[in-house]
Amino acid sequence: MNLVDARADEYAEAHTTPSGELFERLAAETRENTKFPQMMVGEVEGRFLEVLVRATGARRVLELGTFTGYSSLSMARGLPDGGRIISCDINERTTAVARRYAEEAGLADRIEYRVGQHALEMLAELDGPFDLVFIDADKESYVDYYEAVLPKLADNGLILADNALRDGRVLEPDADEPMQAFNDHVMKDERVDCVLLTVRDGILLVQKR
Repeated sequence: MNLVDARADEYAEAHTTPSGELFERLAAETRENTKFPQMMVGEVEGRFLEVLVRATGARRVLELGTFTGYSSLSMARGLPDGGRIISCDINERTTAVARRYAEEAGLADRIEYRVGQHALEMLAELDGPFDLVFIDADKESYVDYYEAVLPKLADNGLILADNALRDGRVLEPDADEPMQAFNDHVMKDERVDCVLLTVRDGILLVQKR
């Protein structure tokens, strides 16, 4: 189910500052060579992440779910000097694509790619605080990821959870959709405030109280 009119999506992208030719090539390669290219955040969400990192002054960013690197590259462009992203994924092949484009973009020194373990195992080895955490990995583990990263979040830090609308499946009461459980879990959490944005497939934006 497409919750946002395709014409509105097209209009939004047409009125978003283009990320440039390198991102166009990365998007094309992702569409051509991966089984689920829709996992890529794309132009509008990528720019949103970049602007949010820059506007908040985030210096330490954690990403769960690298895929081919569109989101990590976008956020890296928004970092201040000395800022750094740790991006975690289990897939060596798609992370290799991310590394290659990070090198070409001159952003490799801002991104540390960790690959091979499940993200929860990697999280156990990471120390906070993180100014911004972007969760875009397996949906069944979102509650576990959230609970693992919240104690590592800086004061006034942000968690962004992608695919909060899950192609509209969250609207179906009997869908047995993991993102329903996640969205409800965060909404009931008295430690945080949250807002669900209808950008692309939905982003749940979370901040500690």
